[in-house]
Amino acid sequence: MSDSAQLFIGGGDNGAVMLDASTANRHGLIAGATGTGKTVTLQNLAEGFSRLGVPVFLADVKGDLSGLAAPGASHPKIDARVKQLQLDDFRFRAAPTVFWDIFGKQGHPIRATISDMGPLLLTSLLELNDTQSGILYAGFKIADDNGLLLLDFKDLRALLQWMGDNARDLKAEYGNISAASIGAIQRKLLVLEQQGAENFFNEPAVELDDLIKTDFSGDGVVNVLDASVLINQSPKLYVCFLLWLLAELFENLPEVGDADRPVFVLFFDEAHLIFDDAPDALLDKVEQVVRLIRSKGVGVYFVSQNPTDIPEDILGQLGMKIQHALRAFTPKDKKAVKAAAACFRPNPAIDAEQLITELGVGEALVSVLDAEGRPTSVQHTYIKPPESRIGPLSAKERKEHLARSPWKGKYDTVVDRESAYEVLKKRAEQAAANAESKQAESNQTRQKSAKKTARKSTRQTPMEAMVKSAARSIGSQLGRQIIRGILGSLFGKR
Repeated sequence: MSDSAQLFIGGGDNGAVMLDASTANRHGLIAGATGTGKTVTLQNLAEGFSRLGVPVFLADVKGDLSGLAAPGASHPKIDARVKQLQLDDFRFRAAPTVFWDIFGKQGHPIRATISDMGPLLLTSLLELNDTQSGILYAGFKIADDNGLLLLDFKDLRALLQWMGDNARDLKAEYGNISAASIGAIQRKLLVLEQQGAENFFNEPAVELDDLIKTDFSGDGVVNVLDASVLINQSPKLYVCFLLWLLAELFENLPEVGDADRPVFVLFFDEAHLIFDDAPDALLDKVEQVVRLIRSKGVGVYFVSQNPTDIPEDILGQLGMKIQHALRAFTPKDKKAVKAAAACFRPNPAIDAEQLITELGVGEALVSVLDAEGRPTSVQHTYIKPPESRIGPLSAKERKEHLARSPWKGKYDTVVDRESAYEVLKKRAEQAAANAESKQAESNQTRQKSAKKTARKSTRQTPMEAMVKSAARSIGSQLGRQIIRGILGSLFGKR
């Protein structure tokens, strides 16, 4: 591979606009209003990285990107853009693609364990307050101290129940554990479970090495997560999965230093969801990981409608920026356009603020980093069309593709090994058996004592003889009830 690998983005007024692959781990942004071409740009970049031998992971929130797995077809607009950009080597071809789906319907199931997710992301996912968050952190500490594996939902529920039952004993070491807070967390887990989260929190968990692959020809495999249902049904889970994946890569990949291309590239669509209402602790963690993960050779590309959706501390770390059209119908829109234009290094030949509102579909303002890591001046760019299909696969095509997948069968069946739920259940059963044994011993002791008392006198007293005689003399049910009442009071006084 060449030391100066380049990814062709499109054609500008001053010629080709290229992304130097050695700077691709400096992250990027694709922004623009709905229908302006963001998805096609994402598809083009994913294809380009794949051709350079870089594996890709992307979230397909609209279901359109499955077309990466099939060659494209001639279309008047595509043909015109190819001719305009003078792409002599352009040919329709598919990219090596693997489909994933948290629900296991549109792709291989992709899973992680409760322990993998950790208390910080779970706190955000469950939208816990400070008190509830503290209890969740205590739960993870208790699990670690007692060797309890937290793999799935039932493990976490069992642990919380055990914590509630033993709150008095745990208080000295782990602090106050209130039943009300335990109950609140349990209810939020139930809501999340009804949204389908139990499909994600399970085993076998996805192995990172299975995402970072090349095919037999050396092209990077494009991993497509079908998030079309997930993002509507449980947007918080979508966000937490992406952040979990980012954190796992950061913690497990080795340092690579300066390289001629990334090790792995991630595209996070609907990026505003990551930052909306996120707690400060989580935002700080995301900012830290984005800043440091480039040393692991990982590039992160956020896709959103407006640059202002991204916090400034993170936006400032994004080296490549592709801005599609924005509309300016209201004062708020105009402010957003101005902010978007301000993200670029100025070009004297372009009024970026004005041009953003006039861009056509498939056009964008683009700035990349040069070989020295400096932002280039903004360029009005016509985006290259992808060589793979624009639009989704049919259900039949997707099924056939999954049948040929290298991971067929590896992740399809859930594995339920012994973890916190099973361990705590056994402990509860053992405690119940011990209590039953003690109760039986106590009963035997009382029975022996009663027998000794009975042996002291077997002779009938005059009063007992009178009772038996009276009972025999009363024939009616009413008489029996009356005599029981009278004699019962006598025995009560005795």
